[in-house]
Amino acid sequence: MKQFLIATVIAGLSLTGIQIEAQVYLDARQPVEKRVKDLMKRMTLEEKVAQMSQYVGIEHMKKAEKEMTVEEMRKSHATGFYPNLHSSELEELTKKGMVGSFLHVVTWKEANYLQSLALQSRLKIPVLVGIDAIHGNGLYNGATIYPTPIGQASTFDEALVEKASRETALEMRAAGMHWTFTPNVEVARDARWGRVGETFGEDPYLVGRMGAATVRGFQSNDFTGSDKVIACAKHFIAGSQPINGINGAPADISDRTLWEVFMPPFKACNDAGVFTFMMAHNELNGVPCHSSSYLMTDVLRKQWKFDGFVVSDWMDVERLHDYHRVAPTLDQAYRMSVANGLDMHMHGPGFAESIADAVRTRKISIKRIDEAVSKILEAKFKLGLFENPFIEGEKVDQRIFTPEHQKTALDMARKSIVLLKNEGDLLPLDKSKKQRIFVTGPNADNQTILGDWVFVQPDDRTTTIIEGLRQVAPENEFVFYPFGRNLRKMQPSQVQEAVQQSKGCDVAVVVVGENSMRYHWADKTCGENSDRYDLSLVGLQQQLVEDIHATGIPVIVVLVNGRPLSTEWIAETIPALIEAWEPGSLGGQAVAEIIFGDVNPEAKLPITIPRHSGQIQTYYNYKFTSKWFKYATGNSKPLFEFGYGLSYSRFKIGAPRLSSGELNPGGTLQASVEVTNVGQVAGSEVVQLYIRDLYSSVTRPVKELKAYRKVHLQPGETQTIRFDLSEKELKFYDEAMNYVAEPGEFELMIGNSSRDADLKKVKFQLL
Repeated sequence: MKQFLIATVIAGLSLTGIQIEAQVYLDARQPVEKRVKDLMKRMTLEEKVAQMSQYVGIEHMKKAEKEMTVEEMRKSHATGFYPNLHSSELEELTKKGMVGSFLHVVTWKEANYLQSLALQSRLKIPVLVGIDAIHGNGLYNGATIYPTPIGQASTFDEALVEKASRETALEMRAAGMHWTFTPNVEVARDARWGRVGETFGEDPYLVGRMGAATVRGFQSNDFTGSDKVIACAKHFIAGSQPINGINGAPADISDRTLWEVFMPPFKACNDAGVFTFMMAHNELNGVPCHSSSYLMTDVLRKQWKFDGFVVSDWMDVERLHDYHRVAPTLDQAYRMSVANGLDMHMHGPGFAESIADAVRTRKISIKRIDEAVSKILEAKFKLGLFENPFIEGEKVDQRIFTPEHQKTALDMARKSIVLLKNEGDLLPLDKSKKQRIFVTGPNADNQTILGDWVFVQPDDRTTTIIEGLRQVAPENEFVFYPFGRNLRKMQPSQVQEAVQQSKGCDVAVVVVGENSMRYHWADKTCGENSDRYDLSLVGLQQQLVEDIHATGIPVIVVLVNGRPLSTEWIAETIPALIEAWEPGSLGGQAVAEIIFGDVNPEAKLPITIPRHSGQIQTYYNYKFTSKWFKYATGNSKPLFEFGYGLSYSRFKIGAPRLSSGELNPGGTLQASVEVTNVGQVAGSEVVQLYIRDLYSSVTRPVKELKAYRKVHLQPGETQTIRFDLSEKELKFYDEAMNYVAEPGEFELMIGNSSRDADLKKVKFQLL
């Protein structure tokens, strides 16, 4: 009925005296291309550049206007602030059709309200609502929260990542949101950087596979329809190897590193059909990404044939003027960015007026504007917003945190938790013993398990670790000592009280790590703009672990964190160590199930864990000479290697066999290996294949991941795993930056981690 009324009203309107006749753009039966063309010919220049303009949600603005000082808002990287534009004035702009998109609209009621404002405009173009739904629609109250991306990558399960993304898309559309600012496919090469947990780790191949799976989940084969959303590959590019580990700091890297490490995951997302790219905060080799015609035009559109639109990140176009200082005025910053390939501005006033003036004065061509606007409108048509702009509020609760979504979140959490150490088979704990178990630590009973990009969620939709332990093993006695969530404010008296309370218990579970809660921004130690120069445990957490260990009680340490932590003493001293990452809504249950053996851990590390921040960079695919000498002090080896993770099963991986010792150009070589579960319980193993080019025209890494396969085996069961290799897996950029596979000898390595001791090798020739 709403669609009919809207169409009826529009049909009766007069546009500056010209009656709308064939309203092709309102006819859902027409091809999208035809609808876009029809609408654009009706639009004024001002209406076009308005589609390129994004603003924060009105409620977001109202909250800032009420609670923050002007100075606080100016310094904030998360709260919208427009010095000369009040929220009421933004409402009027929306009614006039001068807003194309909103971000961080976190309720369906606000989404509906904004659409109702947009439908009062001359052409009735709906607004596109974007949000950071990074691992579930976490800024929406009551949503299903999945493990953060670093945990998703630990599953080595692309189908599961795609499924969780598909479910997130359904929850987003139920709440009135159409565009997610994910996946973050930056390759994490510096653990000091706070956003490591938002990525899929350190390996270009794994990151690309996970990123493409995320895109497919959100968009499906084509994002047409009312149950899909558009994805956004970000941040383009190299912000994950910043100087000093600081978010947005310069990235100074070679073309070889750019193309061999950082570009492949973005290319994988483009090949998967991602419809938007977001530019990076940083400069790349002296050129800010937001003004780079090389990145936005030469690479994306000309080389990769990208067919969507490019959006800026939070106020980064303005930073061309005031931070990077490559544009003497804001007008020049706006024009430089759009002329070089930017399509939508995040966020705020001034941009649209400046771009319209630039077109009128022929500083920017109308063709460039039309290119941008046509893609934004294409998204709105494909998403069905012209036909269905509103949300049926009474159905929202039926579509979020559904039993199916909870099941997926729990399954992913179980498969994302990495068992790093299990000395003396302390784990799993035996439920039948009815032990007295001491539980403590600042992350044992709060929503740190949800990670960054999540607002406070209902307690009945979040299972903390102590809750999970009580739920999974109710016959045991749990002695719990609570700490506050603020890691920085732990008191020595609290540690002493916890130690005293632990005495007489049979075992201790100590939950430590980091805090990514963005709604307690000043307390964060991890997440966006929470970078560190040190990777040790914050506050008195280390002392807490050491003092409880000193009592003689067997200790299990559970890490809840979004980045690798250099817990060398714990790894060497404590008998059991679990890396839970930030496992989401049902993460506490998953951790408990692993501790008590209801679930057999199967996750693998998607990133190397260093012993110390001084080891950065310590990724597995290094060049030989970067580690040919040991450090003069300390252990030079990583604490835990990429691809590493234990199980309650034991797996035997045989020697790899090749179908031939030679690979012909254009041909295929098959590598096979037998995997046997020689343990007592069923379990899953991730079989990993690495390649080394033994002699080449330029220096190559000591090993590179080229394939992986997860296999589930019953006790005593053997399966043969096969991998097909071609020239594609052997290619690299030569001295002239040509992408080639050079004839010669290669080493193939297969095992269950990147650690040399876990790999078996065989050689072959590329002819």
